[in-house]
Amino acid sequence: MDFILALLSIDTILIVIAGTLAGIVVGILPGLGGPTGVALLLPFTFSMSPVNALLLLGGVYMGSSYGGSVTAVLLNAPGTEAAAATSLEGYPLMKQGRAKEAIYLSLASSFMGGLFGVLVLLFFTPVLGRIALKFGPPEMFLLAMTGIAIIAALAGRNLAKGLAAGAAGVLLSTVGPDPMSGSSRLTFDFLPLEAGIQLVPCLVGLFAVAEMLSLALRAESSRLSDVPQQDITLLEVFRSILAKKPFLLAKSSVIGTIIGIMPGAGAAVACFIAYGEALRSSKHPEQYGKGNPEGIIAAESANNAAVGGALVPLLALGIPGSTTCAILFGALTIHGLFPGPRLFVEHGEVVYTFMFGMCLTTFAMLIIGRVGANSFAKISDVPLKILVPVVLLLCFVGAYSVRNNSFDIVLTVAFGLLGLVYKISGIPVAPTVLGLILGPICEVGFRQGLTIAQAQQMSMFSYVLFRPLSVILAVLFALVLYTSFKAAKAQAQLGKILDQKEKLASDDSERATSK
Repeated sequence: MDFILALLSIDTILIVIAGTLAGIVVGILPGLGGPTGVALLLPFTFSMSPVNALLLLGGVYMGSSYGGSVTAVLLNAPGTEAAAATSLEGYPLMKQGRAKEAIYLSLASSFMGGLFGVLVLLFFTPVLGRIALKFGPPEMFLLAMTGIAIIAALAGRNLAKGLAAGAAGVLLSTVGPDPMSGSSRLTFDFLPLEAGIQLVPCLVGLFAVAEMLSLALRAESSRLSDVPQQDITLLEVFRSILAKKPFLLAKSSVIGTIIGIMPGAGAAVACFIAYGEALRSSKHPEQYGKGNPEGIIAAESANNAAVGGALVPLLALGIPGSTTCAILFGALTIHGLFPGPRLFVEHGEVVYTFMFGMCLTTFAMLIIGRVGANSFAKISDVPLKILVPVVLLLCFVGAYSVRNNSFDIVLTVAFGLLGLVYKISGIPVAPTVLGLILGPICEVGFRQGLTIAQAQQMSMFSYVLFRPLSVILAVLFALVLYTSFKAAKAQAQLGKILDQKEKLASDDSERATSK
């Protein structure tokens, strides 16, 4: 029980709070996120004890997963890749005068999802670590295909536009070096494209820059929202989630944890799959994209649950499942701790102190988020002539900081213009982002699986059938594909009905005016 006493010391609690606060700040800034925050603070941990060093970096990891949702809700500018799905519902809620509710929904869901993921990490790490080893190329391919199948559900009223947007995202993901051979593809001998198209410029451009350009062109308003902001308490939001959406919360947390455990998947995949599953199974899919709290609950509980999930293969197997975990791997080795099965035997006290301490990071995130909620919500009152240039500057700084490459600023502007075209044409942004995220995972999984199958003188189909986990994922893919297209068809039919009603109402209004 010595690790309990270590956690309750003042210096440890202050370190947890400092790390979580730093994580929220870097999460809020578009383009930075967890990996950047952990990398920036890593040098400060050299003189710390192993436990305090890990808790500082773990706090940054957890805090950044929530922080990205703040700007996603208030500015349609997701601070992290994992907050992209949150902006689909959070920003419309803000425009309805429900900014504080959206922030509290994100905070409460992040807290409960993060706590769930850490508890799974604490109690099931050895078992889940062994399961993670069973995920090979065919399993990752089928997982990515399951995520891509959700594009149909994300398409909204126009399935053709949604599928085209998703195909554009997958195509963009193939630009740059071939993941197997290293040869250049679709670069047209243009040197800056040789490294490929990074997700951050795409994300910042399609969401944040496009929204700021749209606001700059909008002359009838001087603020983000002219609707008076409603007041609500965090306790009311907690009660609402636990009373009305407990199953959605639990399901999304499980999805986030499982996908977090899979090396290479990450929180961005988790949030979109959880969001798509919530939309697919919703009784009112037509409300998505217009400020449905269900979307925020699903996305935020999943991306924070993925934090605990991603730490499972790192600690149990020594396999970093994400960029942030790779940096944490370095932090462990710097302090003489080598991840893997023997870590729990040789340094059990340090590991369990860290895992229990990650529970503290979720409570620190809750407290800091609650204290800052009022200040966050006031961003919607800032005049656009001040807000737009400041946000655009932050977007360009964030895009540049990922690779210190000025071409990423050009990409950000290009994707911003593309996002503006999407808004004007009614094309959904989410399928393009999802295609860009899942395209590489899908391609690498398929090609590696095909290579292994050929080496064993088997067809890809036979190779998959000999792997029980692949069969389960294949059935899941077929089920999600079917239900996603069914949901898309229902949304399209509903859209036609609503359009007809709007046309009839407009005709009646014109006739009444003429009389």
